[in-house]
Amino acid sequence: MSDYTYPSVYFSYFLFVLLAGGAAYFFFRSVKDGYWGSHSEEPKYRMFEEDIVDEQNSSNGAEAPRRPL
Repeated sequence: MSDYTYPSVYFSYFLFVLLAGGAAYFFFRSVKDGYWGSHSEEPKYRMFEEDIVDEQNSSNGAEAPRRPL
């Protein structure tokens, strides 16, 4: 009879470390990219302003400006 306790425990610890490491990696990357600074809300407001401009252009018949890819 074989005991499968150790492989399952090692796998669960490995999975936990992998997921926690990935979360920590993306957290520190977001800090480095400036998502937690004093200007962290600027992209949200910029998107709101672009949506308002797009709605105004579509309501008067003008085509919305194309963004470069």
